[in-house]
Amino acid sequence: MRLAIYTGIILAGYAGLTPALAADPTGDWRVADGVANIRVAQCNGSMWGAVSWEKQPGGRDENNPDVSKKNRPTLGMATLINMKKVSGAEQWEGQVYNAKDGQMYSATITPTGTDQLEIKGCVLGFLCGGETWTRVGPPIPPSTANAMAKSAPKTTGTAPKAAPAPAAAAPVPTAVAPKSATAAKPGQKGAADPVGDICLLPEIAGFAH
Repeated sequence: MRLAIYTGIILAGYAGLTPALAADPTGDWRVADGVANIRVAQCNGSMWGAVSWEKQPGGRDENNPDVSKKNRPTLGMATLINMKKVSGAEQWEGQVYNAKDGQMYSATITPTGTDQLEIKGCVLGFLCGGETWTRVGPPIPPSTANAMAKSAPKTTGTAPKAAPAPAAAAPVPTAVAPKSATAAKPGQKGAADPVGDICLLPEIAGFAH
């Protein structure tokens, strides 16, 4: 009897933790057909998503009805647009851009466990469809992009102190640079991660700020 009660307490505690673990939609996600990864991050209070990897590099937004955008690269292109948290639910709603037909749809994203993200899109409230994405990258902390302007004066003030020693320090970054580039983590721009912090992408930064 004691064992049954103890086990019940453990299971209840685990069930209480599950929603917290499942509530973070940020990170890199592989779309259902495996052709791309979408990086989701919180930018100025909203969830945004952008293409962070392509199975076939060099893709272009050729189906966009806007002629001026038909030649833009799909890598780094915003796909989840300004998604807001739904009150009382672990869900975010906004818009999704579908590069396959060049159209925008009303959409929701809902984490289902720690490694799956369910996305649903609808046209004018009907003709709804969706798919499930699989996590391929860890959650991403809130972007520091909004704080960069505030910290700029401090950086400017410390620059003169670092200036006298460039000659001695010059050989060191040359040797270290390749390692740091290949070790780039999701959200950090580098050779292994050409997209970096999606909150700094012009399309997202211009809207979010």
